[in-house]
Amino acid sequence: MKKFTKVMALLLSLSMVLCFAACGGTTEETTASGGEETTAADVAYDLTKEGDYTADNTEYLIGATGPLTGDAASYGISVQQGAQLAVEEINAAGGLNGVNFKLDIKDDKATAADASTGYDALYEAGMQASLGSVTSGSAESFATRAAEDGVFSLTPSASADNVINASNNSFRVCFGDPDNGIMSAEKLAKEYKNIGAIYDSSDPYSSGIYDAFKAKMAELNVTYIEQSFDAENNRDFSTQVEALKDCDVIFLPIYYTEAGLIAKACVAKGCDAFLFGCDGLDGVAAQIDDTVTNKISYLTPFDVNSEEAKVSAFVTAYETKYGAKPDQFAADGYDAVYAIFEAMKKLEVNNVKVDPAELGKALTATFTSADFSYAGVTGGMVWDASGACEKEPIIVEVN
Repeated sequence: MKKFTKVMALLLSLSMVLCFAACGGTTEETTASGGEETTAADVAYDLTKEGDYTADNTEYLIGATGPLTGDAASYGISVQQGAQLAVEEINAAGGLNGVNFKLDIKDDKATAADASTGYDALYEAGMQASLGSVTSGSAESFATRAAEDGVFSLTPSASADNVINASNNSFRVCFGDPDNGIMSAEKLAKEYKNIGAIYDSSDPYSSGIYDAFKAKMAELNVTYIEQSFDAENNRDFSTQVEALKDCDVIFLPIYYTEAGLIAKACVAKGCDAFLFGCDGLDGVAAQIDDTVTNKISYLTPFDVNSEEAKVSAFVTAYETKYGAKPDQFAADGYDAVYAIFEAMKKLEVNNVKVDPAELGKALTATFTSADFSYAGVTGGMVWDASGACEKEPIIVEVN
């Protein structure tokens, strides 16, 4: 099994292509009448008000859905494990004013319908804040339902724009798809001549990144060769690799399972192209062996081999609890729980039965305020009024 052996900070010019609005002290909210905007300072909330659902909370309940079974289960399980570790650490340190947190993640099998059903069960159980859903299709469904009840949503890993556009109280921890695509185009166009790309036309994550990449490459007037696949044809990549075998670099805005198969197809076809991907490639090292000689790198906010104290402590704690090193999905889940906890602590929440709609308004105002940030294992984070998270990317190389 190959291991991560080198991490490079991106050049400042690459970091600056992140398309985030400046994080200021206001957040724009559209009223139900569809017109006026209010600032965070104008948001009225009452954290003494109790929820009007039937649940009788004795702990602060954070809910979420994710694929815990099926082909995408590894992503949901990683988020669940990282988030659970954070909850246990928070509770061991005394919780919030002596009150513990509880995490409940329902299996949505990466489908929107199951995410909606899961949301209903969580809300009826007393969910007061949420991690939304793990995957983009499910997260949009979850966020739409959460908007109806005013529940705050901070998805660890759903990167499609429509997730945070679903409501004013929908936020994310991970990079957005357009940011991944733009940053990748800037880097590859600057450094390479013969460029190829393989993307999953059936997956929102892959298509979202690829669309932004394609648009940026057109803007830069750089040509490249495109290949694609879909969920029904994601096991044999010999045709795609054959078409790109003379490329210097192949862009892979996909998940690590397919990336590992593409790397092996490169060996079979004698293609020695540099394989470059985004955060979905975290985990590809476990999919390949020493027969793969292609250089592989990916853009990510998390480096499992970082020597930074907070990261190494998280990795040690995760490995001790679960017997494996965490991937980016686990790190995002961990950070999402802690970010909500820190915001609630800043708000001085002291009502275990706090109404989720009131807490949702308060958390939204806090996350978008000028004086709130969170330094997590995936980097320092601030959020803008859209719910997007600004953080510094790094590039991890798999040698």
